[in-house]
Amino acid sequence: MAENTQEKESTGLYWIITIVSTLVTIALLIFANEWFWVGLPFALTGLVKATRGI
Repeated sequence: MAENTQEKESTGLYWIITIVSTLVTIALLIFANEWFWVGLPFALTGLVKATRGI
């Protein structure tokens, strides 16, 4: 059987990106609520990458 040779990459950077972009999204929601959606792709993509979804 073929083994999975894919290396496990560190997800620490993606967790940091997720946390920072979530905080920015919350700040945008508080101070400029019509622009909060700008931070959503970064927060959600960081979350998916941090949990190794893709």
